Amino acid sequence: MQVIVLPDADAVGTYAGDLIADRAEAGTLSVLGVATGSSPLPVYEALERRASPAVRGLTAFALDEYVGLPIDHPESYHAVIEREVTVRLGLDPARVHVPDGLADDIEAAAAAYERAIVDAGGVDLQILGIGSTGHIGFNEPTSSFASRTRIKTLTPETRRDNARFFPSLDDVPLHCVTQGLGTIMDARSVLLVAFGAGKADAVAAAVEGPLTSMCPGSILQMHPNATVLVDEAAAAGLTLRDYYDFVFAHRPAWQR
Repeated sequence: MQVIVLPDADAVGTYAGDLIADRAEAGTLSVLGVATGSSPLPVYEALERRASPAVRGLTAFALDEYVGLPIDHPESYHAVIEREVTVRLGLDPARVHVPDGLADDIEAAAAAYERAIVDAGGVDLQILGIGSTGHIGFNEPTSSFASRTRIKTLTPETRRDNARFFPSLDDVPLHCVTQGLGTIMDARSVLLVAFGAGKADAVAAAVEGPLTSMCPGSILQMHPNATVLVDEAAAAGLTLRDYYDFVFAHRPAWQR
């Protein structure tokens, strides 16, 4: 795991955007895993500024979707991905995929989503945020490390965190469809972005804490190609912060 600390959210977004665009232009990234929430927004803004034709040709798979929320609801992840990713980056809508939270048979729809990822050749790079509970995607604490795309019940804390997007807490859905931790770990590389003091505890637990289902993000310690990209505030709880800075400053040429 590589941990990179940058001054602020804009710097995090620019670094991540350049990394993604560079790989797309080099032909090593054709399928991008996209996430919602506030953390990835600076990444999408940076990719929009880069305006790379290679990025416009990407296929994308979203991590999750609320169950029962109409796709034209402004906070459905179909709508958010269309607004923040598809339109902003100029992607072909037919190549942007979001789990089906309105399916009559959620289990069958989840299995179909897994097959669609495999049929596309798998995810080359998965963008991740991290929730205050340590969740990645909507894999709440105690999620199985082997889990695949499925329905999950959101914790009260996650619903409170997401209430800022809805008229009231009562309007936040109780359930979601999310890629599982096993699905996420199948991505060839993962890029977790986080900023702000509110993410410091979750980042520290995921990076330096024990490998435990109580912090689902800690599974990334087992990924062969994981990068954690955070700002100063989100890095505040890291014990080995000085070492991460030293490693970043002395990367071998092939890692630059």
